[in-house]
Amino acid sequence: MECVKTLFLLCSSLLLTTVTSQHNVCSRPDLKGHIELSGTQRFFSPGVELPLSCQQGYTPISGPRKIVCTVSGEWSKTKFECIPKRCPYPEPISNGELLYEDTIYQSTINYTCNEGYILTGPMSAVCQANGTWSTPPPICIPVSCGLAPIPEFGMVIYERRVRGNTTDYGLTAKYTCLPPFALFGKPTAQCTAEGTWTETPECREVTCPPPDNIERGYMSNNERRDFDYMERVKYDCRGNYVLEGNVEVVCQENGRWSDLPSCKAPCTVGIQRGRILYKEQKIWIGDFEPNVVLHKETVSVYCMDKDRKCGYALSTQCIDGTLKIPECFEEPSLADYTLHPSSLPSEIEQC
Repeated sequence: MECVKTLFLLCSSLLLTTVTSQHNVCSRPDLKGHIELSGTQRFFSPGVELPLSCQQGYTPISGPRKIVCTVSGEWSKTKFECIPKRCPYPEPISNGELLYEDTIYQSTINYTCNEGYILTGPMSAVCQANGTWSTPPPICIPVSCGLAPIPEFGMVIYERRVRGNTTDYGLTAKYTCLPPFALFGKPTAQCTAEGTWTETPECREVTCPPPDNIERGYMSNNERRDFDYMERVKYDCRGNYVLEGNVEVVCQENGRWSDLPSCKAPCTVGIQRGRILYKEQKIWIGDFEPNVVLHKETVSVYCMDKDRKCGYALSTQCIDGTLKIPECFEEPSLADYTLHPSSLPSEIEQC
């Protein structure tokens, strides 16, 4: 009986020692923020130091890189922190766009090309643990068309030099037709994003009837025949008549001539006595020979400012045979004109 009592006391003492020891050990720490530990050990004795490191793709920035198990069974505090690694900012791609929110570890770039361009290479890239992008940027190459269709009796001129039998997206071709053919449809076409050309115009034969002559004028070609598209005929006027409008007319694609010019009549200065200002020269009307002012030319007559007792010149313009004399003009009497010309508005002090 004494032996059993002694054994019970010994076992109780051993159990108490084991439980006390377990309360002083540190459990494996639960670390946040991408901090990691090596090994799989679950319990640590006081005084044990654990080195800290960052998970792949993360970089340490502060704090001691270890923690210590204290006698109280708790780990020491640390300010150790891990931040994600950063990849370099991506360069823009020609004729395309890239979309991304950040450049840190595991960030993604998505690539797209502008309309009319095809993406060659990866559509996306991921920032890797080593701080580099997973793939180089792609290239956006233009969509290709064949050569532009050429209409019969026509020709095409590209906006820039073309080599080989392919053309790039956006290239413009300009069409012209060989006379006497005229262009019907849009004069230009483009290589589209679908790899085809926009609509090709047609070249149709066009002629115009003989042009009409103009009153008081003549033309350079009096042939009574049909004229080809883009053929031209010149006009001029007889005598002192002035041509108003284009000197030449052209046979248009609608089979009609462009607007004909007209011949405008000259004017005479309708005063009997007085002095005029013509082409910056003062001339007595009796010496104005011939009394002709051409269409759209100007002449000035002299009027009297009776309040200020001074003269002033007022201009008037010849319009197709009509030259209006300003109302302020008063024709002098024959006596004043012949005996007292120095008293006329043109000769006294000018206002």
